[in-house]
Amino acid sequence: MELIGPYLIACALLVVAGVAKALHPAGTARALAGMVPVRPGRLAVPVQVGSVAEVALGLVALLVPRPVTALAVAVTYGAFAVIVAGVRARGGATASCGCFGATDTPATGLHVVIDMVLAASAVAVAASSPSGTLVSVLGHQPMDGLPLVFLSGVGAWLCILSMGRLADLRAARRLTAVSFGAAE
Repeated sequence: MELIGPYLIACALLVVAGVAKALHPAGTARALAGMVPVRPGRLAVPVQVGSVAEVALGLVALLVPRPVTALAVAVTYGAFAVIVAGVRARGGATASCGCFGATDTPATGLHVVIDMVLAASAVAVAASSPSGTLVSVLGHQPMDGLPLVFLSGVGAWLCILSMGRLADLRAARRLTAVSFGAAE
């Protein structure tokens, strides 16, 4: 399973984002409101239910990597890519996807690419027909998988930053460039 690292990142992000959306569903409800004929206020409970399912999938797929769970992760990330692309097309650069329970998580092209890469890694893991548990998978890694777990955690954090804060930095950079450009 050569792509087990990105797969672990995908599973961890499902858990983190699912918990965040379950606690704060409003951002995701607003993002989905343009795609379904329902007011955002009525989407809060369905978003929370979906978020709990997302957490459950992330945990099961993480702890018991099997072809079925890996394919479910792949389908989930494929759906996320489509949703984020739809939100982006509908609302432009300022549109929020609400992926981490925040109203200001931008729907960027990079976000779509990350979703697609994570979906592809899950397909690759499914194709490798894994068996056993996370513990047995890690047991076949150097140092019982400690470096893999550490790097997967760092990768998940970088994905969160890329999907959330990178757009904020780009916007600040544009504002700064405009300010300095006006001063010249």
